Amino acid sequence: MDAFLLQILNGLDKGSAYALIALGLTLIFGTLGVVNFAHGALFMIGAFCAVTLQKIFSLSFETVDPEKTDFLGNPLKVKTPYVESWFGPEFGGAIIDWSVPLAILFAIPIMVAVGFIMERGLIKHFYKRPHADQILVTFGLAIVLQEVIKYFYGANPIPTPAPDTLNGVANLGAVIGMDLIYPVWRIVYFCFACLIIGAVFAFLQFTTFGMVVRAGMADRETVGLLGINIDRRFTIMFGIAAAVAGLAGVMYTPINSPNYHMGMDFLVLSFVVVVVGGMGSLPGAVLAGFVLGVLESFASMEWAISLIPGINQIIIYLVAIIILLVRPRGLMGRKGVMED
Repeated sequence: MDAFLLQILNGLDKGSAYALIALGLTLIFGTLGVVNFAHGALFMIGAFCAVTLQKIFSLSFETVDPEKTDFLGNPLKVKTPYVESWFGPEFGGAIIDWSVPLAILFAIPIMVAVGFIMERGLIKHFYKRPHADQILVTFGLAIVLQEVIKYFYGANPIPTPAPDTLNGVANLGAVIGMDLIYPVWRIVYFCFACLIIGAVFAFLQFTTFGMVVRAGMADRETVGLLGINIDRRFTIMFGIAAAVAGLAGVMYTPINSPNYHMGMDFLVLSFVVVVVGGMGSLPGAVLAGFVLGVLESFASMEWAISLIPGINQIIIYLVAIIILLVRPRGLMGRKGVMED
């Protein structure tokens, strides 16, 4: 039972990342009708926002400490972060320690701006082009962004630790008399993903802006005839989708050290999640993300790999094939979508 619950937790953890990225992908496809293969790069940029903020907070200057000497008795040079010199060792050290959560505030305006620039500068010219053209141009953009990150940050993963207070483990099974140990930050990531998903759905469901966007997703031309500038609202939704992907990347950095190809690692799987959930279906994208994450987790168990070698690498694609053969529009896709 302990192993069973642990695999569910692992699946929900991985599924949180799938769901957040797939949610942004579905927002873009549902509003603009664009297949955005650069969305994984937005996840990567968000992760490197956390790396950048950590580097900024860690900038330091050298001072000579007469109380500390080397073996020859010479005073040692000590590096002191500027943050600690400005705010004091205790508060400044806390700022450096909590750089990943603080990167959320740092990443939001950057990701929204990147989304606006991407949509206005490139993607708007491909609205009426075939999906194949959209895939080619956005995939090319993803490669360019990946190489830019590689040039400035290098090819090696950059460790970005969670705050010390959230870097341990918690015994989740103590309440029910079980021994279920799980990393605290992974629990935080799952809760954060649920919060972001809930915020996006609440925004679309209970605000006037969100209601207009949902109406535009259902019938764009009719909304336009009412005198509403639906294109501007869709551009804003692109920025929001970029911010969602970026925040997913920010909070994932302590789990997987950022590297220049991490966006590509999640991109293909997230597109599979979108297709399984149903193209254009936001609830379907979230549901498929968590379900496929849990399935992948169970397929990674030793008994599953010994029974079918390599099953952990292909389980998501096998499930996608089965679902699309039985229900081409996906789990919660609209009737007629991908059924021709």
